[in-house]
Amino acid sequence: MSYLVPQSAVRFELEEKRSRFICYLQPVHSRAQALGFLTQLKQQYPDASHHCWAYVIGNPQNPQSMAANDDGEPSGTAGKPMLQVLQYRQIGNIIAVVVRYFGGTKLGVGGLVRAYTAAVQQATEQLALQQHVPLSQLKLQCSYPCEAIVRHLIEQVQGRIVDADYGADVKLCLELPSAEQAALLSQLGNQAPGQFSRLDTE
Repeated sequence: MSYLVPQSAVRFELEEKRSRFICYLQPVHSRAQALGFLTQLKQQYPDASHHCWAYVIGNPQNPQSMAANDDGEPSGTAGKPMLQVLQYRQIGNIIAVVVRYFGGTKLGVGGLVRAYTAAVQQATEQLALQQHVPLSQLKLQCSYPCEAIVRHLIEQVQGRIVDADYGADVKLCLELPSAEQAALLSQLGNQAPGQFSRLDTE
């Protein structure tokens, strides 16, 4: 299924009782990439009081990876509220990092939750989002008379042919939305019975 992902990064700053909350939203595609971005911000703001974070990799309804961290703030006051905003907005492939500079006045548990939530929430309102459609690769072999039918069916499911090899038969490597793969194979079975076969992906 498709889901929303960020098109670009966002920086947003919020001040609460002289404490600065600097929120960064960054597109990421793996846990390693997310933690790498966090490391960059720790190097950029070495004197900050906290570097709290939350990330979601993959479809937010069924994420490949998801985590949050309070980085020394009272348990549950930073990372979890930040993650809840990302989940509520249904955004995947993203990390939110809030860099906090303590302003001298304690905010209390409720105040911290509100501040971290607001920082991420307001940052997401500035975020340009786009639909991400998960893609799969598929390799097919078909007879020459069947090629036109196969190409037509691939177009119907918004697939594209990445590579074609013309030997004794036609071998096609294609990319298509993951959700459409079963439908394509079913249509091929109906319209070109015995004229195509699926090749194992490398």
